[in-house]
Amino acid sequence: MNYLLIALKLIVSLGILNVWLLRSGKATAYRGGNAKTMREEFAVYGLPFPVFCLIGLLKIGLALALLASIWIPHLAQPAAMGMGTLMLGAFLMHLKVKDPVSKAVPSLAVLALCIAIAQL
Repeated sequence: MNYLLIALKLIVSLGILNVWLLRSGKATAYRGGNAKTMREEFAVYGLPFPVFCLIGLLKIGLALALLASIWIPHLAQPAAMGMGTLMLGAFLMHLKVKDPVSKAVPSLAVLALCIAIAQL
């Protein structure tokens, strides 16, 4: 069993679940613009509430698929590619609103982890 791959899947999936389920309504140093919550962040990006809901469902679903891929390996690559695509989108949203690069670091880090998962 590849323990590095399991660790990467756990880091990405639990990190995303933490952000979307536990910290969505809380301020962090990484929110876009001056947003205090995830919902406000999407508004800063000019995205409507239904897009916030859709992205949230996709990220939670893909995080759960990455967790499941520990036992069902064929889920790993599509889940990692989907999550990586969403992380690229998050990075581009930070660029769109001219955030400092430091706010985009988490999206780039998760993107890099997703690329590693998809390649292993």
